Amino acid sequence: MAHRGEDLYEQHARQVFRYLFSITGEQDTAEELTQETFYQALKNLDAFRGDSTPQVWLCAIAKRLWYKELERRKRTAPLEEERLSTLAASDDPVEETERREDRMALYRAMQRLDGDTREVIHLRLAGDFSFREIGDILGKSEVWARVRFYRGKEELAKLMGGGYGGKRSQ
Repeated sequence: MAHRGEDLYEQHARQVFRYLFSITGEQDTAEELTQETFYQALKNLDAFRGDSTPQVWLCAIAKRLWYKELERRKRTAPLEEERLSTLAASDDPVEETERREDRMALYRAMQRLDGDTREVIHLRLAGDFSFREIGDILGKSEVWARVRFYRGKEELAKLMGGGYGGKRSQ
């Protein structure tokens, strides 16, 4: 049993961390929740029926733990402004300011998307999950995840003035 748990951790810890970091935006929280995810998984390893991949099962546990953490904190997900203030300054202050403004605009646009679409985009881009895995994690189909992602990208492009990640009209 211990050997099986170690294999599970070695094979999936990085992906679970990336998923958690993509939804929390906080490295320390993602690390703590990754550890807690595997603790919970190992406690309940015998309950894993194989209805999904181990990765999907682990991410579902991780997601539940994140929601519990949000309830405990009695607040919403961290603000992008807090994270941006900790980034290193660029050699070119004008370029850095433009990048920061672009990130802020993207963050604001992301907040205007519905929760499911926002989560699909996070899982796809930051978590590097396949559409099938995203569907499994969220309890939906692969097609649903694919449609949400592409509609979300289109909506982001509209919200940001026509160019996804591009310059806004002035």
